[in-house]
Amino acid sequence: MKTLTLLATAAVLSLGATGAAHAQASAMTFFVTSVGVGNGGDLGGLAGADAHCQKLAAAAGSTGKTWRAYLSTQGQGAVNAKDRIGKGPWQNAKGAVIAKDVAELHGTNNLTKQTALSEKGDVINGRGDTPNRHDVLTGSQADGTAFAGADDRTCKNWTSSTQGAAMVGHSDRTGLDDSAPAKSWNTSHPSRGQGGGCTQADLRGTGGDGLLYCFAAN
Repeated sequence: MKTLTLLATAAVLSLGATGAAHAQASAMTFFVTSVGVGNGGDLGGLAGADAHCQKLAAAAGSTGKTWRAYLSTQGQGAVNAKDRIGKGPWQNAKGAVIAKDVAELHGTNNLTKQTALSEKGDVINGRGDTPNRHDVLTGSQADGTAFAGADDRTCKNWTSSTQGAAMVGHSDRTGLDDSAPAKSWNTSHPSRGQGGGCTQADLRGTGGDGLLYCFAAN
């Protein structure tokens, strides 16, 4: 009888934990992808990046939301990342609010290594961890807008896994020094490397893995 009671108690605790996890996933409106697309800067364009966010969110138990990757594009018909992600507020998988609206997101937000969690609720490796994965693809300026000019900052609008470069931010808000770019979540430095700047190896070479910021736009 004692064994049966213990098993029943364990089952109830397990169901409670599962329910809590589902509740957290349902409330989640922001995450850093636990994995990248895996093809360097070629994400399949904005549509491919959004699909990646949607897929990971669904796998984590989040349904009924339209997920968008925080990415800008350049050139004719340029898209601003800040215009893609809805109005907020946004909270992570543990319920911590990272920003109440677009203005706060690009101002004094609550993005830190401890709050920029994956869709699974895990902390993303940052500077000092092995491997460092804090470089997150954005292609954006500090205010969330696209870059003008000829310099590629979006791996050819997220279609190149060789030539070009991508602007990245630091999810842990930490870099080589105390400068504003080193602490920026969305515009720290362009990718670079021997493969052309947009290969998976290039992204990993500067402390990244092709990860994305995903926001629920509805």
